Amino acid sequence: MRLTALAAHTPEAVRAALAAHGWDAQPARLAATGVQPLVVLLEEITDPEREALVHWGAKAGADVLTGEGWALVGVAASRLAPLGRPDRAPSGLARLVPELARFLASYVEAPCVWAIAGATLPLAHPVLIGIVNVTPDSFSDGGRFTTLDRAVAQAERLVADGAALLDVGGESTRPGAAPVSVEEEIRRVTPVVEQLARRGLGPVSVDTRKAAVARAAIAAGAAVVNDVSGLAFDPELARVAAQAGVGVILMHMRGTPDTMDGLATYRQVAAEVAAELDASAERAVAAGVERERLVLDPGFGFAKTAAQNFRLLDELATIVGLGYAVAVGPSRKRFLGHATGRPVEDRDRATAVACALAWERGARLFRVHDVALAREALAVACAATNKAP
Repeated sequence: MRLTALAAHTPEAVRAALAAHGWDAQPARLAATGVQPLVVLLEEITDPEREALVHWGAKAGADVLTGEGWALVGVAASRLAPLGRPDRAPSGLARLVPELARFLASYVEAPCVWAIAGATLPLAHPVLIGIVNVTPDSFSDGGRFTTLDRAVAQAERLVADGAALLDVGGESTRPGAAPVSVEEEIRRVTPVVEQLARRGLGPVSVDTRKAAVARAAIAAGAAVVNDVSGLAFDPELARVAAQAGVGVILMHMRGTPDTMDGLATYRQVAAEVAAELDASAERAVAAGVERERLVLDPGFGFAKTAAQNFRLLDELATIVGLGYAVAVGPSRKRFLGHATGRPVEDRDRATAVACALAWERGARLFRVHDVALAREALAVACAATNKAP
């Protein structure tokens, strides 16, 4: 007899083993996904539901840990699947079916495209978002691209290096940054957005928290709105985006740039960030934004300590599990400097590593200053996960 330990962290190991022993491609892929271990936390459940879960777990071979109002279930995906079917869920667990069904559907088939205004972006390969800051006070490159010519030249470099989307921002959101008036932000971003769209250097995203700025940028040609406040700053922005049919990136942040560092208090950072992002997505949907137009961003560096940022990066699958495409923006952030000791201008290598780790954990969009370096790291990550570009 010969025993081979397969890599448990990736379904590719099981899929390859099944294919090598004669299985067809599709059954092998589904079976490999099914044997992957899952750990899910169920909260706000009743005592009868807790008891029903414990009874089901004993029969299904699942680990079920429970407490007052919650249960943690660890089991292979295929064994959890019956709880997501109305015709197979045990008595007493019918209330769990819709949420589990939604989760399992997105687990098996993650979003493969992102719908933006006038186009769709495929997500089978990394989507690199190039940063074009037209602010005098951004933490990394403030003041470098404040003229129209410089901003356009930077956009051209980013596209040449592989950026699929350009993100134009006119208000710094670094810790302690002062707010910018609507009029000033519009003055900064709209000429740049208009020029980039006119030259075909798009699609273009506008990085703003304000509905009026978003409306002006969309009129100038923006196909995406990137809201670092996750619609918490200006609720009208969701209606503007819905009416225009643009893509929307919702980022997690607590408070404002001036107050966020004091709000970095979490008992379980990934779970709490996921819950707050899910609420943001539901606000967007309620305002008329279609789900396929939404991308979620966990907000590295925003209302999070260095340790919390690294924990969130490692547990990014919790955000991916919400069922939306996930973007990350670790570029040159303080937590990378905390780990490497490098100053802000020398963190692009660390950024590239963080992007590669995020890809392995399910992120598909990457907002960076140095597109070329991130693209190279992501090419290696893709090759290692059998998704080479």
